[in-house]
Amino acid sequence: MARGNVYCSRAFARTPGLMGNNGGMNSSKFVILGGGMVAGYAAKEFVERGGKAGDLTIVSADDALPYERPPLSKGFLQGKDKEDSVFISQADFYRDHGIDVRLNQKVSGVDFASKRLQVASGDDLGYESLVIATGARVRTLDLAGSNLEGVFYLRSLDDSRRIRDNATSGKRAVVIGGGFIAMETASSLTQRGLQVTMAVHEERIWKSFFTPEMSAAFRKYYESKGVRFAFRTGVASIQGNGRVKSVTLETGLRIDCDLVCAGIGVTPVTDIFNGLTIDNGVHVNEFLETGVQGVYAAGDVANYQDVLFEKRRRVEHWDNAVSQGQHVMRTVLGDRKPFVHVPYFFSDVFDLSYEFWGDTTGAARTTYRGDLNSNSFSAWWLDDGGKLVAAFCMNRPDEERESAPKWIEAKQAPQFS
Repeated sequence: MARGNVYCSRAFARTPGLMGNNGGMNSSKFVILGGGMVAGYAAKEFVERGGKAGDLTIVSADDALPYERPPLSKGFLQGKDKEDSVFISQADFYRDHGIDVRLNQKVSGVDFASKRLQVASGDDLGYESLVIATGARVRTLDLAGSNLEGVFYLRSLDDSRRIRDNATSGKRAVVIGGGFIAMETASSLTQRGLQVTMAVHEERIWKSFFTPEMSAAFRKYYESKGVRFAFRTGVASIQGNGRVKSVTLETGLRIDCDLVCAGIGVTPVTDIFNGLTIDNGVHVNEFLETGVQGVYAAGDVANYQDVLFEKRRRVEHWDNAVSQGQHVMRTVLGDRKPFVHVPYFFSDVFDLSYEFWGDTTGAARTTYRGDLNSNSFSAWWLDDGGKLVAAFCMNRPDEERESAPKWIEAKQAPQFS
């Protein structure tokens, strides 16, 4: 669970075309479209693999260098992490290794036949190999009052900064959603001293992932920290005079609040990729290759062929962006191997830390170790033959944490000592 701990000034990050010795050129051997975590870790892999200075260009619509996303809903949002701690690499890293990072660059289209990015500024950029890493955008609310000041979504560094700043003076918050981001945001805002109410459309927390027993355990824990819940309801409207004052749920319940944070999912950014197979992301094969030669996709935007579970998959978590960023760079540099990886994510909420591996959709039954009423338990999802397909570990012995991904990849039953 490594975190970046580097320095980059905001003033420097806002200046496009300043880094590397490729600035001003209209072509690059390798281009990464998107300046998120895939780009940050692909750049590190490029350097570690001996990539040549001047061969790599990162084109980003963001105004900041590639940064880690986990702190945005955890330490940075809580006010514990400083802004300069979230960047994957220092500004000097890109300059010293001749990597051209072009910030604030909007790309309106890609001409795959001529291998050129159509940049809104008019300075089109050619490439030999292109990595699509445009990530995903948040789903937004479509209801009365959703445009009021104080309604937030959490995706970018700027989003987290604005929520954090507003939470300084706010006392009450409504978090819409019951999944990964909503749970982390509710935890962080509560730790900042706000009274938080979670409005959850389903009848329990994170129904798509947690078992009923796990949902009950987390609900009990969150309530012990002061979080309130409204289940089986959505938000009907948001009230305020320029700024949020309250939220009215579909049940008719009205909740006074100073800010609203909606964690209702994301959609992959694929609008400009005419000519590629698009269906819940950009389709790629097990090598992260699209159907167009020399064009790849990685991270949140990539719908890839998972060779372990023999299915298509699009993953929106930190580990996937890191691993695919590293893998796709190895591929474009000539080391072509299938992406074989056990899906993984982690989370930190209040004083709990947990990890998850695998895919629960093929499970026939779930077994537990430890006490679900404590802060130390694990869940093990097994298929019809008793083979492990997924595992959840929270504050468990290293044996369980280290064995879980190995057993899943080997397609074998758990063998506890």
